[in-house]
Amino acid sequence: MTKKDLKIIYMGTPEFAVAPLKTLIDNGFNIVAIVTIPDKPQGRGQKVAFSPVKQYAQEKNIPILQPEKLKNTDFLTQLKSYNADLQIVVAFRMLPEVVWSMPKYGTFNLHAALLPQYRGAAPMNWAIINGEKKTGVTTFFIDKDIDTGRIMFREEVDILDSDNIGTLHDKLMEIGSKLVLKTVQAIINNTAIPKEQQNFITPDTELKHAPKIYKEDCRLDFSKPCNTVRNLVRGLSPYPAAFTEINVKGKKMKLKIYDCTTEIAKTNGEIGKIHTDNKTFFKIECCDGYLVINDLQLEGKKRLKIFDFLRGIKLEV
Repeated sequence: MTKKDLKIIYMGTPEFAVAPLKTLIDNGFNIVAIVTIPDKPQGRGQKVAFSPVKQYAQEKNIPILQPEKLKNTDFLTQLKSYNADLQIVVAFRMLPEVVWSMPKYGTFNLHAALLPQYRGAAPMNWAIINGEKKTGVTTFFIDKDIDTGRIMFREEVDILDSDNIGTLHDKLMEIGSKLVLKTVQAIINNTAIPKEQQNFITPDTELKHAPKIYKEDCRLDFSKPCNTVRNLVRGLSPYPAAFTEINVKGKKMKLKIYDCTTEIAKTNGEIGKIHTDNKTFFKIECCDGYLVINDLQLEGKKRLKIFDFLRGIKLEV
């Protein structure tokens, strides 16, 4: 089978899913349709916004399907009409069996972690939050459970101390695009040898999960060690951003923190206390030292570096 003969339906939503789609198209693969989320109003003006995948598909004149429900009869009929040989999923939704089992070559997913570790919705975030030094991407065939299918390929990448979710996202997006291409080529060449995830689990393996991140997961707890608190900041920066609350002119306000360092030192035992000269430094006491804030945003204000922030506000200590 040639590239042009293989009919592919691609499913995805965010920017992370655009890069693999572009790689496939640039390499001559036949994307017969894309599936993405319905258009939604966003922002204060509630202007209707298209997903990044839809925007790219429009540029390439690829047919677009946007079902509200994946079991909708009209959607399933339309999906089947493309007679796709393969479906590829990157950052989309959990698929019902009637969808993922439709193509003759099945449906594979690009997951932003080294499965079987970090199954779930937010693998990149949790890898940084948990202080991992390595992560990666995996392609696997979808089955009836979440992120448990047979693995095709994995590619490892280092998590640097300077990485946050923004930089890691970009690295995994690039590596993941190449892995999707490698996987499709293996399917065409009939060299794909999927392996059960159990083959990647040893008696010493502690499986870690990556559930969806909610607002309260982003709240900083300064009773924890400095490095633990900093990892939460890194794992949520720039979005959705870790936060705490501080008093400003007698009013409690949310403070998002985007970048920080740690200062391991003996403290006064006043967890969460702010230390600042209101000129050059701002740090918050943790159980084993201080979180030194470098980049932050006060509720209702712009994101600022610490020197600019302290020029415009006097903190209560």
